[in-house]
Amino acid sequence: MSETTMNHVSHSGTKARSNALSKSMKLVYVYAMATGAIFTFMCYWDGIFMSYTGPATFLAFALMTLMVLPTAFVYAEFSTMLPSTGSCLVFNTVGLNKHAGFWSAWLIMCSWIAVPAAGVLGILEWLRYQFGLNTSGRSGIIIGIIILCAWCGLSMCKNVVAGKVQSFMLFAGIAGVLICALLFLFSGHWSLSNFAGFFSSSNAKQWGGSFGTGIAWVVGCSFMITPYFGFETVPAMVEEGDFPIKDQKKAILGSVLTCGAIYVIFFFCLAGVMPWAQLTNGGDCHPFITFEALEYVFGPKIAWFIFVMGIVGVVFPIGTSVLGFWYSGVRMIYAMGRQNFLPKQFSYTNRYNQPILPNILILIVSIGFITMQSITAFFDLMAFACSLCYVITSISALVTEKKHPEWERPYRCSRGMKIASMIIMAVVAFFCTIGIGTRTWLGFAGYIAVGLVLWIYMIAIKWPKEKVWMKTPDGEMEF
Repeated sequence: MSETTMNHVSHSGTKARSNALSKSMKLVYVYAMATGAIFTFMCYWDGIFMSYTGPATFLAFALMTLMVLPTAFVYAEFSTMLPSTGSCLVFNTVGLNKHAGFWSAWLIMCSWIAVPAAGVLGILEWLRYQFGLNTSGRSGIIIGIIILCAWCGLSMCKNVVAGKVQSFMLFAGIAGVLICALLFLFSGHWSLSNFAGFFSSSNAKQWGGSFGTGIAWVVGCSFMITPYFGFETVPAMVEEGDFPIKDQKKAILGSVLTCGAIYVIFFFCLAGVMPWAQLTNGGDCHPFITFEALEYVFGPKIAWFIFVMGIVGVVFPIGTSVLGFWYSGVRMIYAMGRQNFLPKQFSYTNRYNQPILPNILILIVSIGFITMQSITAFFDLMAFACSLCYVITSISALVTEKKHPEWERPYRCSRGMKIASMIIMAVVAFFCTIGIGTRTWLGFAGYIAVGLVLWIYMIAIKWPKEKVWMKTPDGEMEF
């Protein structure tokens, strides 16, 4: 659509079908990849969750589940109408223009690429907590590189292998977290009195009075979008699914509802076993408060279960989340190379039909990100970047509905849901800006600067020679 006009093109011989991805992902694997991506670092970021939103953390998760659903509905419609790897890159290029496609992809990639480094940081902290290992400095970087290389190697294998590994870690993690929640609930220590100061928040230090406490809690609740972004990994794998296209909505909506229910149950049970100030050390965002609560309730005899929870509540959720986002990031870069947002070499695949350069690029960037040693900076950055991307995608959905009402939509999202998604995500992004610190803003500015250089290069040199193209219900078109 040269910005407003679309031209039919044929790329079938050299672009659309060369280096194609393999159609071998069953629906359960796609669901597991999406749910695993959303299924957050439960027993690692637990201190952040409880510090930001106090005893009412379970309520924050319940509200965020409801707030995310309209956006999930938008993605469900787009992914069945435009079933092409690239998700928001495709949706917003077709709906708005190539610039919106580029920047929405760049924003969501900011969230996705931060996950592997954040995951490594979590595993290093757990090794230090559980075994007393020295995982700081050079030794930590070496261990982190080994972990990242393992993830990269798994991503380079057949996607069925990754799907099976993801499914095992996901369901083992869910089972462990729910068992832990029941132990808290029936421990004899659980009491409604521990919900005193219901809307406490570590962010309240910035504002005074009851009004300030309310704003602080809302800001903390807005950051809870971080444990939800990931359902957009389903359209990232659309070209590899061996199931009917209309079933994508089951993976998207199912992943959001599954994780939302687990978050609400777990943090309701956790908040009731100890007073908030004691549980979070006054809201200092330190990790592994679940393990501290287990030891407080059950004593040293529970040490073996704390170790098990370290595996299923830290290592497995990190493994599932990182693998889901690594897969999605690889496919986003693959789509950008294939459709002329990046050099075409990024669309080349190996013998297992897995993109090569995108995997290597994410490995290199992740190794660089290990030096950003701040869990709250990662957390806040992901929340802000993905909410902005969702705003652009919601606007694109409204525009596409008006421009092309005739296009077949195997799943149809109502206009009201699209408007709700746009408004909710804009509000979430706004409140995130209130709570973001200087360190996070500097990291975000640097990331945007890199994107700006690449965007200007494409405008000045690449795009005048070769147009961006996308598959649409009307065929392949230039934009």
